[in-house]
Amino acid sequence: MEYLSLPPGYLTTSLAALAVGVDPATIRDWVRRGILTRCGGTPMRPIYRVTDVLDARHAAKPSRPGQRAR
Repeated sequence: MEYLSLPPGYLTTSLAALAVGVDPATIRDWVRRGILTRCGGTPMRPIYRVTDVLDARHAAKPSRPGQRAR
């Protein structure tokens, strides 16, 4: 269940993914890796600032040991 109403300038995980053209799992991965931070919501339904999501899209992603180059 999504939020019925969000404050202007905030996105759910699925809306953030749509905004930057990635899967919702990628948004959750960015949070886990410290590239994006939650700004509210609940643990099961976090919300993010639009500007933070857009900044995360263009941020340099830290590599993991053994990760294949694309």
